[in-house]
Amino acid sequence: MKAGAALFLLSSIAGLACDGSDAVTVKATANPDDPHAERRGRMVETQIVARGVRDPRVLQAMRTVPRHLFVDPSQSGEAYDDHPLPIAGNQTISQPYIVALMTELLELTEGERVLEIGTGSGYQSAVLAKLAREVYSIEIVPELARSAAAKLREQGYASVTVREGDGYRGWPEHAPFDAIIVTAAPERVPQPLLEQLAPGGRMVIPVGSFFQELKVFHKGRDGKITEKDILPVRFVPMTGEIEKTTPSPENP
Repeated sequence: MKAGAALFLLSSIAGLACDGSDAVTVKATANPDDPHAERRGRMVETQIVARGVRDPRVLQAMRTVPRHLFVDPSQSGEAYDDHPLPIAGNQTISQPYIVALMTELLELTEGERVLEIGTGSGYQSAVLAKLAREVYSIEIVPELARSAAAKLREQGYASVTVREGDGYRGWPEHAPFDAIIVTAAPERVPQPLLEQLAPGGRMVIPVGSFFQELKVFHKGRDGKITEKDILPVRFVPMTGEIEKTTPSPENP
């Protein structure tokens, strides 16, 4: 699986906006100790709240995590703009809206444990760490796994554990997980990930090849899985073992 990120959504999708009485204003305030705080505030207001993300904890995390530190220094001037950016390993970091939307769909609470498939730059991991108790993240690209782990450690995200490897089979030693997020698109949902969801757990994952759909899977207390389509997206493909497995009748 390539670590990844959603490519910039078409304007008809990414331009989703709320208006009227449902509008929420997030004031960007200057902070002399953090020159990027105002940029993050504008990012949240114009890119995230305007498209319907409402979870206050998610919005606060997006205002707080220094996105510019998770991109190449040459790209830091664009870190808070409304598009993905290139990172090491010929990969990308998702646009802020997609990070916020997927995080909100996880419905995280403070005491929960999260599995992330595709660490990438470590930015999504840092956002998750603001909302959950523990984050376990797997990255198949060695360069990214090493750099993200170092970056997260340097910035004090002690609750994030990064492992280099193929995310197809998840991380059974630490399962079950209350939530799972996948940041690259398999053509079909990896069954091991569904099995590692705890009862009541949620998984957010893009599924498909050229045409992809962002989906949310819920596991009921009885173990039954339900599926919901969210919106069309375009992520880098998931690679590794997923490419060699044969679909089963239960998991087409």
